[in-house]
Amino acid sequence: MTLPDLSVLRAEQRDLAARTVREDSLGEVRFIGGVDISASRFEQEVHAAIVVLEWPSLNEVARAGASQVARMPYITGFLGFREVPAAVSAWNDLPVKPDLLMVDGQGLEHPRRCGVATHLGVTLDVPAIGVAKSRLCGTWPELPEPEGSAVPITDRGEVVGMLLRSRLRANPIHISIGHRVSLDTAMQWVRATLRGRRLPEPTRRAHEAASVVRKTFLA
Repeated sequence: MTLPDLSVLRAEQRDLAARTVREDSLGEVRFIGGVDISASRFEQEVHAAIVVLEWPSLNEVARAGASQVARMPYITGFLGFREVPAAVSAWNDLPVKPDLLMVDGQGLEHPRRCGVATHLGVTLDVPAIGVAKSRLCGTWPELPEPEGSAVPITDRGEVVGMLLRSRLRANPIHISIGHRVSLDTAMQWVRATLRGRRLPEPTRRAHEAASVVRKTFLA
């Protein structure tokens, strides 16, 4: 696998970031899609899954998955180029398209404001929220212990996300703008789709679906 020219990819990320809509630009939300990409740094394949849930019941109405050979190596900060093509393939196979995406990954909480949630949201021009399990950039004040506590994440003087204690005694999650959803609205949707677990239902179920896609491919 040939190592890409990272200067070119940085320029592409900055272009995608410049096209990101950081305010609310979404209509009625009837269906929410959870997106997860299973991609080990030690494997060449990328496995993506999208699960579509009806709102507000959160009953599953559709799902699709895709496995592809990665176009580039695993390089921190550039995962969108590696993972988004498989997610787009899964999107194209969905019989029901969601009105809002929750993506297991960063959005604007990224050094160039272009994590996988932003990369995918701008590529599809679909409202998207980043729901990540770990830090990519930024700092934050101490997060209180009570469930539901949240503090802002800042990077170079800019608020790029929120750290949310979604479940008592669980590691917090990172919420950030993907595309066409403000940070306040992103937080409202994440809180509304929590069902007593660390992750909101859309990304939790997408994670399970991506594991199935990967296992099926490897079988």
